Amino acid sequence: MSQPQETQDAAARNRITTHMNADHHDSIIRYLQHYAHLPLWTASNSKMTDVDLSSMTFTAGGKIHRIPFTPPLKSYRETRERVVEMDQECLAALGRSDVTVTEFVPPRGMDLVVFVVVAATLVAYGQRWWFEQGGVVEKVLGAGFAKFSWTIQPWLICGMVVIHGSELAYFVPNYLAKHSVNPRTAVWWQWAGTTFVEGVFSFWRFQELVERKRQEKMKQKH
Repeated sequence: MSQPQETQDAAARNRITTHMNADHHDSIIRYLQHYAHLPLWTASNSKMTDVDLSSMTFTAGGKIHRIPFTPPLKSYRETRERVVEMDQECLAALGRSDVTVTEFVPPRGMDLVVFVVVAATLVAYGQRWWFEQGGVVEKVLGAGFAKFSWTIQPWLICGMVVIHGSELAYFVPNYLAKHSVNPRTAVWWQWAGTTFVEGVFSFWRFQELVERKRQEKMKQKH
């Protein structure tokens, strides 16, 4: 005996919400940013709670948000095609790429060398009192190096913070946001942290990851 239509519809709605929350949360975030006009941080902590033939329902920021299907669906079989169309609209409106990044690639090889050198410099020159007369640096490395470091310390550390901070300020909207990296995840903070330290080396590594994912996506279409 076939199931009643109401039971079939309930099962379909459950499958859709479960699938969207598990595998397409990046799309959910974009729906809420574009259609509900939520800021990224609020939209990133969201969940689809229901779907019917006329709309999708989400929770975000402690509130319920309903996004209508225009026109309404005729059956739940149309859901996949419609949500894909809506996501494409969101990508265009938000200026996002269709490649979503959900992983972090740590620095290796020369990138790791650069990361270690820059991080060590930030730590070593983070406190000026280390280079004071009679201090530990003077005792270990000599008065000449200590005096030189004392002189350049504020200029060096301020210059590094400004330059690397500017690189991070560019990286966040043009790389992380563009590729829908969720700011509430460890992946976002790993990319942001390494970018602040190593700068453009992190840019290149991120671009390589995007290109690899784009090629994988193209292979799946063929």
